[in-house]
Amino acid sequence: GERPQLEAAAPGSAQHRLPPRPALPWLPLPAPGGRGCFQLGGGALTWQDGERRRSEAEAAAAVCAVAQVFILGLPSRIASVWFGPAEVSTACSVAVLGNQLGTAIGFLLPPVLVPNTPDDIDLMAHNISIMFYGTAIVSTLLFFLTGVVFEEKPKYPPSHSQAVLQAMPPEDYSYKQSIINLIKNVPFVLLLISYGIMTGTFYSVSTLLNQMIVTHYEGEEVNAGRIGLTLVVAGMVGSIICGLWLDYTKTYKQTTLIVYILSFIGMVVFTFTLDLGYLIVVFVTGGVLGFFMTGYLPLGFEFAVEITYPESEGTSSGLLNASAQIFGIVFTLVQGKLTTDYSPRAGNLFLCAWLFVGIILTALIKSDLRRHNVNSGIMNMDVKAVSDDSFTLMILLHLNGW
Repeated sequence: GERPQLEAAAPGSAQHRLPPRPALPWLPLPAPGGRGCFQLGGGALTWQDGERRRSEAEAAAAVCAVAQVFILGLPSRIASVWFGPAEVSTACSVAVLGNQLGTAIGFLLPPVLVPNTPDDIDLMAHNISIMFYGTAIVSTLLFFLTGVVFEEKPKYPPSHSQAVLQAMPPEDYSYKQSIINLIKNVPFVLLLISYGIMTGTFYSVSTLLNQMIVTHYEGEEVNAGRIGLTLVVAGMVGSIICGLWLDYTKTYKQTTLIVYILSFIGMVVFTFTLDLGYLIVVFVTGGVLGFFMTGYLPLGFEFAVEITYPESEGTSSGLLNASAQIFGIVFTLVQGKLTTDYSPRAGNLFLCAWLFVGIILTALIKSDLRRHNVNSGIMNMDVKAVSDDSFTLMILLHLNGW
């Protein structure tokens, strides 16, 4: 009747060795909810397209948007729960890559599946319907796959820091208190704003890219989609490289600040070369911009987890995504207005100014790597499970320097 003893050993020690992880990228429980929203939204969009009902179609798109709440915050949570200290950042970057892969497909397929046919509205409606049916089918398959195959967490925690968190009784966790703790954490608040600025800029550029390209290169809608694809694919490479670099160096603030500065430089170059008349230049500058901007995404997630430990990864990443959505909406509206009333350069300069503000905020963040300190033994946290008649779990935490 005794419960097995849970010892959090130092990384790399014999006690810390774990059985092989499953090959699939397992997801925690919110994933089925997100997939279900995509399924319902995609299915509704197919029906509403046939009915030509704009308001219902917008409602279906809103359902798909709700799914973002469940999906976008998963990378840091998956990485922390399933992977050890030497690979957690790389795992997070791979999960971010999955989100960006979907964005890349979104840039590539719509111009091909739904060509611009203003003289034949019925054909355009038919093509849109086919695209939505395909989205609904894929989302439905992923929904069932998630519900049947995926598990919430491994049998044994992969790191010292996760052993501490998993040993805590669930009733001790308060979502409200976690939010309050994060809001009181000044470094996290600075990161929250700077992350929102960077990611909001990326969202705005991605949304208005077609409009910017067509303004200077009339009739190049297909190439606009290809440039967007280039931006995202380059970003996928950047996210992987940034994740590998973090696992190798653990230089969270330095890497985040450098990538932020390079993103700012890339945005300035993109702004002043957009109207030169050479599409190949736009392809190159767009790729460079995407490389650093998307490469920043896993950096922000992982940096937030480090400076907010032991708060839940899902809570910190959720707030980061909320900030990104808010800044993305505001930036898209303002940049769209400036682009329409003046020129794409005016809208891009607006984003450049905000990126400069983000650099300053990032430089002010105090780099307190709490999770890394726990895993490396700098912060001593002894976690033991003690058995008694009621199977009560006793946690002994000794925090040096706290």
